[in-house]
Amino acid sequence: MRAPAIDFAQLRRDMGIAGEFSAEAQQQAAAAVDRFADARVDRTDLELVTIDPPGSMDLDQALRVIRADDGGFLVHYAIADVAALVEPGSALDLETRRRGQTVYFPDGSVPLHPRALSEGAGSLLPDQRRPAVLWTADVAVDGQCRGVEVSRALVRSRARLDYAGVMADLSADRLHPAIAALPDFGRTRLAWSLARGAVQLDLPDQEIVPHTEPGRAWTLRMAPRTPADQWNAQVSLLIGMCAGRIQNDAGIGLLRTLPPASTEAVEDLRRAAAHLGIEWRDGLSPGEFLATLEPDAPTTLALMTVGARLMRGAGYLSLAGESSALPAERREHAGVGGLYAHVTAPLRRLGDRYATEVALAVTAGAEVPTWVREVLPELPKTMSGSDSVAATAERKSIDLTEAVVLSDQVGRRFDAVVMRGADGRRPPEIFIESPAIVARCENAPAAGTPCTVEVVTADPAVPEVSFRAV
Repeated sequence: MRAPAIDFAQLRRDMGIAGEFSAEAQQQAAAAVDRFADARVDRTDLELVTIDPPGSMDLDQALRVIRADDGGFLVHYAIADVAALVEPGSALDLETRRRGQTVYFPDGSVPLHPRALSEGAGSLLPDQRRPAVLWTADVAVDGQCRGVEVSRALVRSRARLDYAGVMADLSADRLHPAIAALPDFGRTRLAWSLARGAVQLDLPDQEIVPHTEPGRAWTLRMAPRTPADQWNAQVSLLIGMCAGRIQNDAGIGLLRTLPPASTEAVEDLRRAAAHLGIEWRDGLSPGEFLATLEPDAPTTLALMTVGARLMRGAGYLSLAGESSALPAERREHAGVGGLYAHVTAPLRRLGDRYATEVALAVTAGAEVPTWVREVLPELPKTMSGSDSVAATAERKSIDLTEAVVLSDQVGRRFDAVVMRGADGRRPPEIFIESPAIVARCENAPAAGTPCTVEVVTADPAVPEVSFRAV
């Protein structure tokens, strides 16, 4: 299935998302210089690499994960030092505070920073000397972090890798030396996190990609996902948890929060597992149970859909004054099993810049800069609002593409799996693998059941698609 040309620019206009920066902001980005050059340690000796989707230019992170002498892990994680390139109070700074984060569309992104900075001077491109914030973590053989250091450094990435390439290199026994221990580290940290109550969902991600056939510009597919994605994510989660702990102990910063799953959500998952005949062994947390499921089983898709209810209520908390004394469950992120802060994607998320500055100041025994203190209270609202905009852009893009792809397919039948059965609250929902469609469906059987469905509605003007089980 392929879709003809779709005007995503009109979608941006409808959402009021402006892509252009002011001339002053663009000029400041193009002329950006390292404000902290004199205080930076030269660590271009470190053999670092980046791992990102193919074609990415806004490279926030470069990593090195090797075995420690005692069998644990030594992790170096260099993060683009955006605060060094953006003058507080400047036109560029004010514009990024308005945007909050990069918003992605199938035909391109609306960036948080002008591309001269996000894809140029600030990006950790290979073979370029770049200002960075370098996190160094000592991780025990069981996955526990034993210590962390953070400082401003000058770094140089050796290679730009992608996830599929990492997996191919692993299979061919030619994994880059900088990530020789990444697979073992990723598996170790995941097990450690699950034992602490973390939850990892594995729901299908729909991806809109270009098609080369004339007049058929777009197609929907399952987003490629490899173990390397998961291993790389564990490095980011490690550093985010370190940052969260540093800020929490100091009583200042920006935490990413998620309340514990409600009793109702856990019981819903237990009932769904029992209904589908899937054993939930005694002593397993919801996250550990979900991790035992067979990846390709139709029932797994249904249980992951129910499990998504465990992750409701994510937010941001600016730590200051009374908020620092809130109960642990109000400050922690239940999905990762502890305190957590976003610090690893400052080219794409505004809050990371400020949380990073707090970590740098606290670990150096210095005062948190005034320009950070002044903005911290407004960041929860800014980031929550930009999260909503980014999620809406993604959902509207997918809805429109699904409707266009299926617009001439009304009455056609597809093989599907029921993700969610009728529960009296929301209509049943099915998943079709090719083209990658998630949509409501009349008369759907029980969750986890393979079935045949027929296209009932496909209207790009709404946009809307719906199916009927046959």
